Amino acid sequence: MIYMLEDDGGIRAFVTYALNNSGYETAAFETPSAFRAALAKELPELILLDIMLPEEDGLSVLRSLRSAPDTADIPVIMLTAKGTEYDKVAGLDSGADDYVAKPFGIMELISRVKALLRRSGGASGSGAVLSSGGVTIHPQKHTVTAGGSEISLTHKEYELLLLMMKNKGTVFSRDELLRQVWGYDFAGESRTVDVHIRTLRAKLGDCGDVVQTVRGAGYKVVEDK
Repeated sequence: MIYMLEDDGGIRAFVTYALNNSGYETAAFETPSAFRAALAKELPELILLDIMLPEEDGLSVLRSLRSAPDTADIPVIMLTAKGTEYDKVAGLDSGADDYVAKPFGIMELISRVKALLRRSGGASGSGAVLSSGGVTIHPQKHTVTAGGSEISLTHKEYELLLLMMKNKGTVFSRDELLRQVWGYDFAGESRTVDVHIRTLRAKLGDCGDVVQTVRGAGYKVVEDK
């Protein structure tokens, strides 16, 4: 199931029709209140979210999604007429997984939906338990513990940590993290990696130094000695 929160009726109808014809079950909502009522009944696999909305803006909706345990990991694509770099970074830093500016091509949107669903499904797939520096990831359970306590991460924070934990000691540049975690290049927007790393470290608490900055190169997860 894909949920779409968009106040433009024409765009809602067009995108819903295209996604349904591509094999996706889709429900579209005009207001955040209607969207939240649907969330209370059923959680979607992915959300398409506009910024300019009645009742409250999409960034506020996104922050509330990321702060709630049951919706924190649902992939979100921002779908909005705002296309400046500042708006893109604001959306990504608030927890969005992708960003598509209007007007957009429907085939591009469907391609990004497919790619994000594929990546989000893979992130929680099977795999061995990974540990380093007091941090442990259980990929099959999609859980993370730090210092013995389970912590809640956003979808992108989890993917960043999982990638680096699978490749302990490997230094990843910001561009490489953008490609591997976000799925393609965000030209000029590597700042969002720094923001996600900073919030990830904060959530890991005393174990946050497991993610190290390699000056002039990028980031890595330290290897256990």
